[in-house]
Amino acid sequence: MKKLSIVILSVAIFMIALPMHLPAAQFDAPYYAFEKRNKAQWMAEDKQIDQKLATLEKKFDKKPNIIYILADDVGWGEMGWQGGGKHRGTPTPELDKIAFEGMRFWSAYAEPSCTPTRIAINTGRHPVRTGLLSVLWPGQIEGLSPKEVTVAEVLSAAGYNTAMWGKWHLGDLPEHAPENQGYDYAYYGMWNGAPDNWPGSFGMYKDQPNSNKAMFYDFPGEEEYKKRTGIDLSEAAFIGRKGKGRKPVEGVAGKLGPDRQEAFEAESIKQIKAYIKEKAKDDKPFFIYWATYTQQLQGSRAHHNDKHVDKVNAQASGMAAHNAHVRQILDTLKAEGIAENTLVVWISDNGPMYAFYPNSGYSWLRGSKGDVLEGGVRVPAMAWWPGMIEPNQDPVDILHVTDLFTTAARLSGALDEIPADRVTDGIDQTPLFLLGEGHGRRNYMFHYGGSVLGAIRYEDFKIHLKEGHGGLPGMDFYNVMRDPGEKFGQLYPGLFAVSPVQIILREHMKLIQKFPHRVSDVTPQGAELTPHD
Repeated sequence: MKKLSIVILSVAIFMIALPMHLPAAQFDAPYYAFEKRNKAQWMAEDKQIDQKLATLEKKFDKKPNIIYILADDVGWGEMGWQGGGKHRGTPTPELDKIAFEGMRFWSAYAEPSCTPTRIAINTGRHPVRTGLLSVLWPGQIEGLSPKEVTVAEVLSAAGYNTAMWGKWHLGDLPEHAPENQGYDYAYYGMWNGAPDNWPGSFGMYKDQPNSNKAMFYDFPGEEEYKKRTGIDLSEAAFIGRKGKGRKPVEGVAGKLGPDRQEAFEAESIKQIKAYIKEKAKDDKPFFIYWATYTQQLQGSRAHHNDKHVDKVNAQASGMAAHNAHVRQILDTLKAEGIAENTLVVWISDNGPMYAFYPNSGYSWLRGSKGDVLEGGVRVPAMAWWPGMIEPNQDPVDILHVTDLFTTAARLSGALDEIPADRVTDGIDQTPLFLLGEGHGRRNYMFHYGGSVLGAIRYEDFKIHLKEGHGGLPGMDFYNVMRDPGEKFGQLYPGLFAVSPVQIILREHMKLIQKFPHRVSDVTPQGAELTPHD
């Protein structure tokens, strides 16, 4: 009986010592090894963070607002604070101010392309787990499964107002749409920026000879395309409201063409500012997800002649427009007196797409959009939160786009809303944001291209996985702190990493056996257009 009492007392003491926000969520196996190593430190940090957040909540009488800005095709090195900006013809002075007023991340990562990163930021999961492996195109019936739980659904359960603007790109059908994936309001474009150029390419040759080359020169025109394929391109954007369905966006912003993106972005920033002003007075906090078109192909007429803008690269003017829009958001937060209660995170969705160079983004790193090389997945990112995030920080801690899902859940007090019947890849990075460099909680990453695991990052090391030979492991070993351009990959200098990497990989795969990947309901395995995206 005495032993039983001691056991009960020990359990009680252990439970008291646990941080109050301990989630029931299932994370990937390597996370738990890192957590075990740092348990005492993390528990002390969590108490400090809980106190900071409690003090803030008492001051504003509600949880913090959260704004996630997902940029498009902006490579690592494109921003002025990374050596780009006006020096590359893409001025980003206002975005650079944010970077120095808050935290600028040098080791931030996304998925290799646009739809995958949108899955990751919305679900906190690698796309391979969700059954949606490929970048989506008009007319496809694939989309984000309604069985996935989005950050908007998690925050809605925590009492947040939720809204999104921009490039949704997670499915055409109503069941995939943002208003049916947790967002109270959504003003969204269906696809990426390429289809906006399809009708114009047809028009270049329609009425007269043209010695110039269109980007999509064999597109047959919208009417003929619909006749041949059944795919209707007449509705390119929608306004959706939870429980009320959606309606097409009218005017230029809703119809494919060279001016749609600029009109859409202008209307988006107008609505976002109005939304912030309205919700600043609400009893409930708000969550905004703005998947801006930023560096898609068209650019901005209004900013084409801005100082330092490279006129040959249309996307440079698009960046100039976005630069101005983001400053308007921050100015609105300050004017409404809620900047201190609002976290703003800006991150790119992948590296640059060079297919239309010189009309493209750029990266100082090897690789580009679609690659698991650093140039495809390592991206610029910043976090801004006056009074909460100390200014002028440049941590090297690893941040992955999935982490924004779990961090939002922590800040909203909704970690218990993360489902435990699946693996969540995102890690709570609130300690990194609020305590600074050295407090990140991620020391590994898995880099998937479609269904294929292409690389593993562990601490400063990155291992490219490839076919082995003669019993030797198939891997190239890089130190991406010393060699961020991945120029000096070798097997033999990294032989000491073979076993640790194998352990990480084995535990990762064991969890996949326990929590199998979702299988597409509509596309048979092997029928994906880009299964190795």
